[in-house]
Parts: sequence; C-alpha cells; structure tokens
Amino acid sequence: MNTNLQIPTNKNAKKGLGLLYPDLSFDMVGLCYTVHNEIGKFSREKQYADLLEQKLKENGITYKRELRIGDTNNILDFLIEDKIILELKAKPFVASGDYDQIQRYLQATGIQLGIIVNFGGTYVRSHRVIRVAYGARKPGESDS
Repeated sequence: MNTNLQIPTNKNAKKGLGLLYPDLSFDMVGLCYTVHNEIGKFSREKQYADLLEQKLKENGITYKRELRIGDTNNILDFLIEDKIILELKAKPFVASGDYDQIQRYLQATGIQLGIIVNFGGTYVRSHRVIRVAYGARKPGESDS
C-alpha cells in the first residue's frame, strides 16, 4: 500500500488570492456566529437581523438594510459596504430557490458576491454565492 500520497493544493487559496473580499466576508460570517451564539437557534429571521444590525453598527461596518432593488420589488436583507449581499435565513436547510434568489439579486445589482447565512440549524451555516456572468464564453471557446 502506498502511504506516500500527495494531495494537490491550491497555494493561491492559502493567500486569499482570487477570493472576493476575504477579510470582509470572514468578518460578516464571524458576526453571524456571534449573533447565533447570543440568540440561539429557535429565533426568527428578524431577530437575527436586528441583532446583526446592532453588531454592524458597533463594528463600524457600512451597510444598508432591507434595500429595494430598482423596480423589481425584490428586497435584499443587507448590502455590506456596497460589496456583499448578505441574505439571512432561519429554516432547517437552504434550498435551491434560496440560491436562485440571491443570484437574481446579484444580477440586478451587479454585485459580485453574496452570502447566504442560515441560522435555522444547530450551527450557523454560510454559503458564498458568486455572480454568474451570463453570455460569457467558456475557456477555449471560439466565435465560429
């Protein structure tokens, strides 16, 4: 048996290269953990959002809450420093519709990064969502 296996790693990932807003997104998820630790797991989304808003103020982080997106009638939970859309959930699991929802928000605003944070389980779960560039060519694809 070969016990000398080498596992390839992405050395750039260790340095945070190529990751959108690594420090800010790390801080956001950390604040969400703090909120969950203070409130617990059986609260409503609004309670988590209210405490998160307080934590954002305490930490001097610029945000907009319940921001209406143009004339789409969509309202996102938080826009953090005009860089990250933060969507809060308080349910057993995040469904595909939640990813579709945040992707619509990313497309409508032009923001590159969204984070879905679900407070509904025993532990906080966060999911990074990158804006999909529709109509972009795949590498190696030509016009012909």
